[in-house]
Amino acid sequence: MNERELADAVRLPPVTQVGMFSLALIVAAGIYLSAHLPQHVSLGPAIALLSASALLLAGNLAALARVSDFPWRRFFDIAKWALLAYSIIAGMIEYAFLRNSLSGGPLVVLTLSLVVFAVHVPVLIGFTVARYADG
Repeated sequence: MNERELADAVRLPPVTQVGMFSLALIVAAGIYLSAHLPQHVSLGPAIALLSASALLLAGNLAALARVSDFPWRRFFDIAKWALLAYSIIAGMIEYAFLRNSLSGGPLVVLTLSLVVFAVHVPVLIGFTVARYADG
């Protein structure tokens, strides 16, 4: 690792690690809800996992926003297209939920989980590309 890579690694927040943990929480919430449907399911654990994931997303975005000299143009060039793609993916999954007559609390929790998913993955993709961008 050269000096520039070492300096970049030291000053950048752990966006990827936090993002992957956040996504793992979302997946766990989805698995929990899916395993109990169509019977009644307690929303407490899923809401706790969703809340923790959303807080990690907010913290990740705040930590990344504080980085000076970050190649924001490259980040947004990549993240906007990834956001479009993942919004379409999330929309298709949401359609499957609605088509299978999911409603009420589980639908709300899964929809909000899809929102976190559809935002965090593009952030991770944009961050990874911009982090290793030349100039």
